[in-house]
Amino acid sequence: MTKSLPWADKNLGQHFLRDQKVIDDITDDFKDEAGAIIEVGPGPGILTEFLAKHDLPFYVIEKDKRFPEYLEKFIPSEAITLCDALEVNLSEFFEEKKISDLDIWLVSNLPYNVSVPLLVNFIKASQIKYMTLMFQKEVADKVITFISKKKNKAMGSLLALSQTYFEVEVLCQAPPVAFQPPPKVDSTVVSFKRIATPVIPLSEFHEFEKFLRKVFQFKRKQLGGVLKNFYEPEILEKAFLDCEIQRTDRAESFSLETIQKLYKELK
Repeated sequence: MTKSLPWADKNLGQHFLRDQKVIDDITDDFKDEAGAIIEVGPGPGILTEFLAKHDLPFYVIEKDKRFPEYLEKFIPSEAITLCDALEVNLSEFFEEKKISDLDIWLVSNLPYNVSVPLLVNFIKASQIKYMTLMFQKEVADKVITFISKKKNKAMGSLLALSQTYFEVEVLCQAPPVAFQPPPKVDSTVVSFKRIATPVIPLSEFHEFEKFLRKVFQFKRKQLGGVLKNFYEPEILEKAFLDCEIQRTDRAESFSLETIQKLYKELK
């Protein structure tokens, strides 16, 4: 891909994708399932150009004031919201755009420095049914895969939160050479499909998130010691017994099902 691009603002974590295969994988991911598309952080419109061809209601949220002139080559100016995505109330935004009743597909080449708080905001927006998100590989690994402790891979709060509410899988990899300028890390594109009836209802999202923060704040420490400051001893003992957990167990060794069951027992 050889189109002329503006300079990338390192303070905003900008790296512009230029690998056409990766671009195609991202922009075709949920094109047949989605009823509307939201792109967060479109930059100069590298993905926008192709997403706009799907003939669906399409809106973008961009922080950098330089980019509307690039984006308006592909979408009308009224489809561009110029603001920080972290400050957007997504439910209100979808209502304003009259797409709340549609199956929304959110696409983003996430700025590395704010990828986690943005992901959390996306997960709790019930109108978002599909997501195609690019992460720094190190962050993607925390969202995607749980490997047994025999292989020394740990469960974590981001994985538990993501996979409680979405089916998650790797779409493709994006090495540094796929970007201009090349970042110093590899990137991974991840597909998310919302679970219709999650084990933990979305109405309990904030309560569940707080629970995960407690459990994984010191995930390598023994769980009995970590949680004794938050729950009465008899409540904790009963929950451990019902979940077949030992006080000496560490949260990083748990399965998603065990984490979810422990939350329910302690709720």
